[in-house]
Amino acid sequence: MTNYTPHLFIPIIYFNSLKLKKNSDNKINKEFFENDALEVAPNLLGKFLVVYRGKAQKKIKIVEVEAYRGEEDKACHANKGKTKRNEIMYRSGGYLYVYLIYGIYWMLNIVTGKRGHPQAILIRGLEGLNGPGKITKTLGIGRSYYGENLAVSDRIWIEDNNENVEYFTAKRIGIDYAGEPWKDKPWRYILKNK
Repeated sequence: MTNYTPHLFIPIIYFNSLKLKKNSDNKINKEFFENDALEVAPNLLGKFLVVYRGKAQKKIKIVEVEAYRGEEDKACHANKGKTKRNEIMYRSGGYLYVYLIYGIYWMLNIVTGKRGHPQAILIRGLEGLNGPGKITKTLGIGRSYYGENLAVSDRIWIEDNNENVEYFTAKRIGIDYAGEPWKDKPWRYILKNK
């Protein structure tokens, strides 16, 4: 990586010029995302979310995620079965599931697992950006990203940083409606010292 200049408002975000490659040798392949959400979620921590827009590339470390796992998970959007909204969750891992909440906030999720077994991981925190709505607003992620394939996209992908990380788990946020045992599952993964 060469010639990075810190972003003026969020020092963790870096911009590249158009001279740099859009895709990296460290780009995570589709097979990584085809594993179970509970395996993928902690392994996303410390990796980089890369968004390429216009003349700039933004690259930010993932520090917090939440796993949603299958139709049996009462907090998962697939709990009521396949719908037009959640159809992408039924594909194999590596696609983006982006949806709007409260009419204003886009949520960025990565589909995981095998075809027909709906799972997704919500990107809840990036280094310097806490909150899924703040993340999508800052990075300009909206409806057009729904269904994007992270393995082949030239505008959004995940990069490995080959760093060993430590993390802790906690209950997912805002899902009390799911009841026991789902609301208390420790399926939120948080990078230590984020």
